[in-house]
Amino acid sequence: MKRVFLFLLTNLAVMLVLGVVLSIIMSALGLSHRSLGGILLIAAVFGFGGSFISLFISKWIAKKSTGAQVITQPSNETEQWLINTVAAQAKKAGIAMPEVAVYNSPEMNAFATGPSKNNSLVAVSTGLMQSMTQDQAEAVLAHEVSHIASGDMVTLTLIQGVVNTFVIFAAKVLANIVDNFLNGDEEEGGISWTYILFDMLFQVLFGVLASIVVAHYSRQREFAADSGAAKLVGADKMRSALERLKQNHPSQLQGSMMAFGIAGGKSMAELFSSHPPLDSRIDALRR
Repeated sequence: MKRVFLFLLTNLAVMLVLGVVLSIIMSALGLSHRSLGGILLIAAVFGFGGSFISLFISKWIAKKSTGAQVITQPSNETEQWLINTVAAQAKKAGIAMPEVAVYNSPEMNAFATGPSKNNSLVAVSTGLMQSMTQDQAEAVLAHEVSHIASGDMVTLTLIQGVVNTFVIFAAKVLANIVDNFLNGDEEEGGISWTYILFDMLFQVLFGVLASIVVAHYSRQREFAADSGAAKLVGADKMRSALERLKQNHPSQLQGSMMAFGIAGGKSMAELFSSHPPLDSRIDALRR
């Protein structure tokens, strides 16, 4: 419930901020919400704006939603090992030292997030630290460091912004065409119920298609992060970690945290999954 409430509250705040910004810009430019220029502006503001705001507050959201505690002063050998391992990998990967955190969860998982390579967070679940060997945990950390070093968070944000903009723009243009066909000029300058209905329907349809594109990119980045981890700590350690994940609990991570976690959630179809099957990832490392 805490995750759901935080997600809804954050998105409501983002929508309100973007709505105010959009109103000011449209008024200044004299654009109508039904003109092509107005629709494109709406699509770009909400498409890219939401993605980039989410990126900039991603570390804060991650800490609040998972209860992750950043290690500032290691209190035991495990925390000291985590700090030392991430520091060594970050130096080898050529990035600034990420914040390192631990969150309480029975699943074996870890994730990376943050607005840039030099302002990032690596968080590890208690379940992972309790259930994996040190070599396996080291490989998981290397996987997350590889995500950061490759700039995956920013790239995914850009891709998400592009597809969001396309979804909103295409949906509103088509809804406008359908509304004009059904109502003619009766609702000119206003918003009819048919426009709202078809706008929602088209956004759902195009949103499903767009999610396939984003999921495909996410799966490719998982292969790349596995390969990056293999370069940092060795392919054998990475393969061993992936084999261990076959006995994992279902992932409790959401959104971008799941996309950059070592383990993904269940999906009805691989097309919509943020992570490739574990066997495919293991085979890729063997090759």
